[in-house]
Amino acid sequence: MASADLRKELDCSICLSIFTDPVTLRCGHNFCRVCIDRVLDTQEGTGVYSCPDCRAECKERPALIQNVTLCNIVGNFLSIEPDQEETGIFCTYCVDSPVPAAKSCLHCEASLCDKHLRVHSKSAEHVLCDPTTALGYRKCSVHKKVLEYYCTEDAACVCVSCSLAGEHRGHQVELLDVALEKKRKKLRNVLQKLTIKREEAEKRVQSLVESRISDQEKAAGVTETVTALFRDIRRQLNDLEKRVLSEISRQVQCASLPVSDLIQQLEIEKDELSRKMHHIEELSNVPDPVTVLQEPDTGDWCDAEDRERHDNQIHGEGDLDVGYVSETLHTLYDIIIGIKKGIYVQESTDRVQEVNLTGNIESDVITGVKKGNNVPVATDIALGVNTQSDIITGLKIGLYEKEPTSIILDVNTAGNHIYFPNYISINSKQQYKEDDSCTSWSDQSQNRPETPERFQHYNQVLSTSSFSSGRHYLDMTVSESGWWSVGMSYPSIDRRGEQSHIGCNDKSWALCKWLCDQYSLIHDGKQIRLPGNISCNNVGIYLDYEAGQMSFYSLVPKRRLHTFSATFTEPLHVALCIGRGCTYIFGMVRSCDK
Repeated sequence: MASADLRKELDCSICLSIFTDPVTLRCGHNFCRVCIDRVLDTQEGTGVYSCPDCRAECKERPALIQNVTLCNIVGNFLSIEPDQEETGIFCTYCVDSPVPAAKSCLHCEASLCDKHLRVHSKSAEHVLCDPTTALGYRKCSVHKKVLEYYCTEDAACVCVSCSLAGEHRGHQVELLDVALEKKRKKLRNVLQKLTIKREEAEKRVQSLVESRISDQEKAAGVTETVTALFRDIRRQLNDLEKRVLSEISRQVQCASLPVSDLIQQLEIEKDELSRKMHHIEELSNVPDPVTVLQEPDTGDWCDAEDRERHDNQIHGEGDLDVGYVSETLHTLYDIIIGIKKGIYVQESTDRVQEVNLTGNIESDVITGVKKGNNVPVATDIALGVNTQSDIITGLKIGLYEKEPTSIILDVNTAGNHIYFPNYISINSKQQYKEDDSCTSWSDQSQNRPETPERFQHYNQVLSTSSFSSGRHYLDMTVSESGWWSVGMSYPSIDRRGEQSHIGCNDKSWALCKWLCDQYSLIHDGKQIRLPGNISCNNVGIYLDYEAGQMSFYSLVPKRRLHTFSATFTEPLHVALCIGRGCTYIFGMVRSCDK
């Protein structure tokens, strides 16, 4: 009885025979691989695939996973069962005793043993196949005839009547064997493509694993270097502290020795004075006037010279050099503040200079403090801390500002010949889903709607963000071709007319490149022409809003071009003017305030 129950569990619910190469769907039901493939093929055109048992649906064709355990069970079961019971199908006509079937007739829907097979009709309509109990699925549900053809238009197996007079009349049909071969060829192609994709995925996984390991190794190296650097900083600070304390102790000791000597000398002088005072008292009591008058004059025993000498000894010699100690302590304080702020760069009137680091933190920081380097590092150094060297350099020079961010441009202010690579128009009214940090000239008009905030006369654009306080550094990269202007502007700048060009009014400041490769700095229509040998494809702009200063720099080579001074009354936006032939402009901004 248990064997019979186990035998039922090993039957495929589609062919009702023992499993052949059993596979599992996501829902957990098992089928013969060939059986479920046929079912899924019939569902391929519907867009939805479902399990024949539980009807669980999925939009994509489910992957068939071999059930190794069930496959082993089937193999073990078949190895111990008699040959005649391998199929479990018996002859339909042997009523007295069950005889294993040799073939099944699809037309008669009956299974035949060898004896009844010999007398069975040999007509073409009687199609014989291996013994099976699932005879109905091989016949047409309408005409009850054997499925012999495949309709390529409807992707369905049909009988002769369906192709000649049924709903598939006039459709292109093929023999089942021909269609099967084409299907297998298609499946082989798909399998080949999937195999290639799987190999590519494995390569990408391997590459990512290697990249992760490499990043971890680099991070470990950088961590070790940074730890060593700060260990060295702490060591040098400790050494400096010891030297300062030692100097204080030395000066205290040096000051104590003269004071001790002076105290001893004064004690001797005090005794001498007591003796003289006693002598004077005795002399004043002598009644004989001749004796008193003939005594030598005692008024010079403590004259002004002696008092001055005593004062000098008390207040001059052996004093602790408080000024020196105070200066030393202030030097230590400056070192600590210098390390925290990283003030190693100063701005001169002609160009940006950098103080070379000697590797001695005390010397480097004192040098920076003595030179009065109070200009933020961000105004003079554009350093991306991306490598181990950059990280160490950044720690040494104190790059503790905020990380740079892209300058996002406002498409709603852009002229019609400004092109943004990444903007998306979401409806016919030209509303935009994305802004961009990069822009260029476009020969073709973008047909943007005319609004009060859009520049109409020049192809200009403002940034979405503004600066109304603090200190900020802008790093702009501009193409070598074409003409352009970069700068900053109030939001109240005119959008029409020639006076709307940035720099040609009192509401904007700009560095302009003309077609003749001539550069000019402009504000309120007044130009400052730059020498002809200047190339400004990398532009730096430093803004100190409270101080009312806006400086323009050429970064290659690095030098300051000019500084505008003004009392800013409105928030300042980044302003760009894109001329014909300019292929790109983009920039980054970082806040310099801690």
